[in-house]
Formats: sequence, C-alpha cells, structure tokens
Amino acid sequence: MDRIFIEALDVDTVIGVYEWERTILQSLSLDLVLTTDIRPAAASDDLRLTLDYAAICQRIQHFAREHRFALVETFAERLAETLRHEFPLTWLELTVRKPGAVPHARSVGLTIRRGTLPKENV
Repeated sequence: MDRIFIEALDVDTVIGVYEWERTILQSLSLDLVLTTDIRPAAASDDLRLTLDYAAICQRIQHFAREHRFALVETFAERLAETLRHEFPLTWLELTVRKPGAVPHARSVGLTIRRGTLPKENV
C-alpha cells in the first residue's frame, strides 16, 4: 500500500475547554498520512483513481469550520471517522497540533492511527 501525505495543513476552528476559547477561532496544524494503492492512477494518469489531496484538504477545512469541540482528541477522532467514511483510504495517521496552548511549548497535540495497515507496511 502506498502512502500519501499532507503536512502542516492549518485550519481555524472553535476548540477548547475554557469558556473564552469557545468564543474565538484558534488555529490547528494537521499532518496526515493516508494509504491507498496508487498503481491504477499512475498507470492511467487519472486523478479519480487515487486520493485527491486537494479535495481532502478542502473537506478538512470545511470540517473545521462546521464543528466545535472542547478537546483536540475529539476533533481528531471525528475528523478521522469523516475522512475514512468519505474517501477510499484504508488507513490514516493524523497528527493535530494546537500551537500556543501551553506556555513555553511551541504546540501540544496528539497523533492517532485508524484503519487497517496492510502487513507489508507494518
């Protein structure tokens, strides 16, 4: 299985556990690794046969605008569910960073992995 990646995708969303955070947009930075078999697309040069990362990025931006969560964990889990449901990928790794959330740290966040990674890639 082949891996497509998206690095440092910035999205603005309402996120946080404090009342003041629920009234402002905050930036998150996302890194994604998505698995698919690129051979059919490469053989035919047909975008429809691979993961369209522009469409995925657009969907992520829309997701961030339409949802409000207290926890970065909830944001990551729901986004992973959405992407796995709407795009033909078998596995994903999603890193979500919340810059400036903790004093003296560039960012805080988490990485989750969802789906089934073929044995050849374990």
